[in-house]
Amino acid sequence: MGVMFRPMTRPLFIGSEIYRGSSYGRWHPLRVPRVSTVMDLSRAMGWLPPDIYVPSPRVKPQALHIWHTPDYVAALHAAEAAQEVSEAVRARHHLGTPNNPVFPEMYRRPATAAGGSLLAGELLAVGGIVYHPAGGTHHGMPDRAGGFCYLNDPVLAILSLRRNGAARVAYIDIDAHHPDGVEVAFGDDPDVLMISVHEEGLWPRTGNLGATDSLVNVPVPKGLNDDEMALIRDEVILPRVAAFGVDAIVLQCGADAVEEDPQAHLSLSNQAHVAIVLGLMGLGAPRFLVLGGGGYNPWSVGRLWTSVWGAMNGFDVPERLEPEAEAVLRALRFDGNSRGRNPPDHWFTTLADVPRHGSIREELRARVRQVQPA
Repeated sequence: MGVMFRPMTRPLFIGSEIYRGSSYGRWHPLRVPRVSTVMDLSRAMGWLPPDIYVPSPRVKPQALHIWHTPDYVAALHAAEAAQEVSEAVRARHHLGTPNNPVFPEMYRRPATAAGGSLLAGELLAVGGIVYHPAGGTHHGMPDRAGGFCYLNDPVLAILSLRRNGAARVAYIDIDAHHPDGVEVAFGDDPDVLMISVHEEGLWPRTGNLGATDSLVNVPVPKGLNDDEMALIRDEVILPRVAAFGVDAIVLQCGADAVEEDPQAHLSLSNQAHVAIVLGLMGLGAPRFLVLGGGGYNPWSVGRLWTSVWGAMNGFDVPERLEPEAEAVLRALRFDGNSRGRNPPDHWFTTLADVPRHGSIREELRARVRQVQPA
């Protein structure tokens, strides 16, 4: 379907050292290292030379006003400086809550991710591929935080792409959670195709099954396996993107849909995500941006997102990792979660999961039929 994607230059990786050691708090799901693990593992694999690594800028408050309200941006900036919020700010902007806590980098960290997504749109003005694993915070609303997301960098990425020449954009989201903030921004925009595959009934409990020409929601049942995701990929995602005539594709590649994630109930291997990346690359769009997203097991996130970077570059994945790469994974800790007490050996020694095949349930086939293109 389409021609093989051939970027003008090698794929670029946007990252930052701010994510190393930055945590939402001791017991928060985002206490685990994620982006720093992908950076370290990619370098250990020999996959991230200095010339394709792009440091992410930190966006200035005023630049966020293209979607976020000035009052909210000011409140977020002030909350980091004071390291506390008033009850009024908590009620209005959802800052200082258990999901969106006050922590030392609560403005700088999301502003760096947002800066990376805005930069990605500029880097892709002439075409190419960009990987920004710190992006994907798809729950942020114009005037409030939501679901661990203080800013909505996917929205900012799409706006930046459009400002830099991409008139029609496809946004595909395979995070276990529905991208409610992105749908608020573009759900009725005829020039943005939004496709979300997410676990039904999971927070924020939006994204009911249905499709229009530019908005497709596919809630899936618990236990979704690789073969079921392949059906969605081949019958919904790829044909709809191909028919839309896009100037850019943005993939939110949340890692919380894999079997080992503690926050969701799906059963994918990381190879399901890699297959979607490769399928979208094969459509031949001139611009391709891949963001991160959810993912709360440090081993499954690190292995998945590094595998995605390898696939974007066409690198061969060894059956067993070299000692330097294995050492990165063995240094991880997952305190306070049962999955971290006795991790299986393949979490240390491999990148690629064994595919999780299974039968395709009729209820899923029926949902696919309802949203596949005519």
